[in-house]
Amino acid sequence: MLWDWLAKPIVEGLRKLAGGSRSREIAPEPTPKPKRRPPSRRKPPRQSQSSATTPDGGTPSAAPLAAPPTPSARPHRGANLARAKADANFARPAHRPKRETAADRYDRVIAEMVVRYGVKVRRWRKSMSGVAYEIEYRDGTRKRLIESPRPRSPLSMAIFLHEIGHHAIGLGKYKPRCLEEYHAWMFSLRAMEENGLEISDKVRTRVQRSLEYAVSKAARRGIKNLPPELHEYIPERLRR
Repeated sequence: MLWDWLAKPIVEGLRKLAGGSRSREIAPEPTPKPKRRPPSRRKPPRQSQSSATTPDGGTPSAAPLAAPPTPSARPHRGANLARAKADANFARPAHRPKRETAADRYDRVIAEMVVRYGVKVRRWRKSMSGVAYEIEYRDGTRKRLIESPRPRSPLSMAIFLHEIGHHAIGLGKYKPRCLEEYHAWMFSLRAMEENGLEISDKVRTRVQRSLEYAVSKAARRGIKNLPPELHEYIPERLRR
């Protein structure tokens, strides 16, 4: 009786106090759970036309391509002209050789002759006459010079080549003087033929009259034996 009335309530009270203290222990903090990303709002890729199917299981036919938009305004005339020129230049061959004119041919022959024979043009004359001569210096060097009209026609080119011919065959190599004139003119005619230059009637007349004058001059100086190359150039008055 005493236990049930006095001791039992005390023991039960102590047990309750002990159980309450145990329940006040600090529990460990739970680990935070990872946050979930919100679902993406991007639209799903559109299905290509080749992979799409019709309700009956077939593939749909390809849609026709849209025609390019036509310009509303008509192109300017200058644009059409520029396009036509561009097409013409494209069709033209890139390495088309330039056609040589008569003036270009004359300049080429002049440059070749003065270099080949080491001649310098002292002066371009305005008249249809020329001269060839040399200057010898004290050290023995010689300078070849000529004066002639600038070649712009067959006749002026023939005179220029005639003066070059005197240095080509050698000044004073042929005797008498009229024979040297003959060889200088023959050199001029051959050079014109080799370079494709026209030998006009004026050139042939000038050669005839020049050699007739050279033969007449030799006759006045009392020549005894005329070279056979010049017999056809004896003037008519001397034949009589």
